[in-house]
Amino acid sequence: MVQSPQMIQAMQILQLSAIDLQDRIQTELVENPFLEVVDPEAAEKADAKVESPDGLIDAPAEPEAGGVESMLEELERYERDFSDGFRPKSGGGEDGDKKMEAMANTPDSEKSLAEDLLEELSFLELDERRRFLAEYLLYSLDDRGYLKNSLEEIALECSHESSAALHPPVTVEELQSVLNELRAISHPAIGARDLKECLLLQIDAHPIEQPLLRSLVVNHLEDVQQNRLPRIAKATGRTIEAIKQAIEDLKTLDPNPGAGYGESRATVITPDVIVEDIDGEYEVRLDRAMTPELTLSPAYRELLRQAQKGDGVREWVKKRLESARWFIDAVHQRQSTLQRIADSIFRRQRGFLDRGVSAFQPLRMQEVADEVHVHISTVSRAVSGKYAQTPRGIFPLKFFFTGGTQKSSGEVASQVSIKQRVAELVAQEQPDHPLSDEELAQQLEEKDNIKIARRTVTKYRKALAIPSSNQRKRF
Repeated sequence: MVQSPQMIQAMQILQLSAIDLQDRIQTELVENPFLEVVDPEAAEKADAKVESPDGLIDAPAEPEAGGVESMLEELERYERDFSDGFRPKSGGGEDGDKKMEAMANTPDSEKSLAEDLLEELSFLELDERRRFLAEYLLYSLDDRGYLKNSLEEIALECSHESSAALHPPVTVEELQSVLNELRAISHPAIGARDLKECLLLQIDAHPIEQPLLRSLVVNHLEDVQQNRLPRIAKATGRTIEAIKQAIEDLKTLDPNPGAGYGESRATVITPDVIVEDIDGEYEVRLDRAMTPELTLSPAYRELLRQAQKGDGVREWVKKRLESARWFIDAVHQRQSTLQRIADSIFRRQRGFLDRGVSAFQPLRMQEVADEVHVHISTVSRAVSGKYAQTPRGIFPLKFFFTGGTQKSSGEVASQVSIKQRVAELVAQEQPDHPLSDEELAQQLEEKDNIKIARRTVTKYRKALAIPSSNQRKRF
């Protein structure tokens, strides 16, 4: 199938989230001089009428200062400056204040772990050679604060450097000395090679000797992860209570020494769809404040009026007008399609809005596509990366699409409601006798008339990040 540029643009805009659409609109406003945001007050007074770019203007407009040439030169200079990486100077007044406020509140670019720790080097008195080695070690750390290569490999890499400061060749002992200094000003486990070394370094830094804790890390780390406490008790000759206390101490150690450094920017979720309970009825609407209303700028009227035959201005104006029209239509189509899809989703998920996840209904994208009279791929694009704010919380729109399992009564339970039921059964189990996946499947059938295989329960349990029954057992 051959897709026109307009179709491709419409599909791209449909897939954008509210934040991404705002950025796209700002880009289009800068690049196209005939596209502008509607002023609500002016729109009420104006009798807006959009003409075809192939037609002539219906009503004469007051001529603006300057001719076609000066306006074109100004527009081209504006576009040239922007394409070269310079944005136009903001005007004064309220708009200028808003732009300055936005710039002031824009966070700096994120720092990496190495960049953050480099600032700590000022606390160390290092010569040129040792400072180079410290920086080399820091840039060899991964995001967790672990060294990706051994000190032997790093020493070999450093020795291949051409800097005069690295003669004689770097030794492992020298790197270890610098690494110890880095640990003294940051984290005792920075530069560990694996989890075991990371934990041991923190135990060594503790002033009190803890032989059982060390034994757990050196000899029984896998047994701890699998909750095999009786095996550990038999091997160490210690009581279960002593081992449980040692495990609690182990949990206080940090498995990711680099987590406290660097910056991770929080993901901002801006819902596209708002669902509100108004007098017992649910209103589904789009957040219009996130998407400004666009229109064609009247500046093109004067350009068309003054254009001379054969000077190329008329063709240039028509091309920009068509581009602006296509973009406005694509935005309107996105809003309309998303509204209809959201209406269909929450009409079918009314039970969820009333009673929560237990009343969640199985729903497939094809069902919504059939109701809205669009292709299933359109539904997929429309809900991708978008969120809905509901009385039950904020959820991705994709959350509302799920399969189901038929109960013995003939009703259909959604996967979401079954997962919640599995979580409830686990929360109600006896800590000293947790339910196996087979027992969870039996209880679902006996208590909820839901018959599913044990392997399906296992899949749902893992999706909920619930450990196995052996790992959940309390001794």
